[in-house]
Amino acid sequence: MAEALFKLMLNSEGDHWRVESAGTWAEAGLPASQKAQQVIAEMGGDLSQHRSRPVERSLLDEFDLILTMEQGQKEALRAEFPELAPKVFGLREILSQAGDIRDPHGSSLEDYQATAREIALILGTGLEKIRSLTGNQASPG
Repeated sequence: MAEALFKLMLNSEGDHWRVESAGTWAEAGLPASQKAQQVIAEMGGDLSQHRSRPVERSLLDEFDLILTMEQGQKEALRAEFPELAPKVFGLREILSQAGDIRDPHGSSLEDYQATAREIALILGTGLEKIRSLTGNQASPG
């Protein structure tokens, strides 16, 4: 959901960034849950073609910034790839907050909606911080 929400926000801002997601402990090739697809569709996005994939070093090397939903994910990535640690952050850290983004997997549609709203709020409020962390002070073109 975070990937789709960030893409929606960047498109509305006129930004053109490469945004992709991967799971720290994900199984490859699984579609987004029906509830995630519904919530993102309600917000103007589309997850129908999304497929899960695990994090791999070659993928991480391609990005200027890596955001995780949970502190455990951040710690796992920093431990496995210590040289990438300076570009790995928990999403809440963008707003100088601690804690995890709750994974709604297996819960109610309302929980998915609440998580999506939380992610969208953090991304929207923290866009300038994200730009500064990636070195994109101005809107990239």
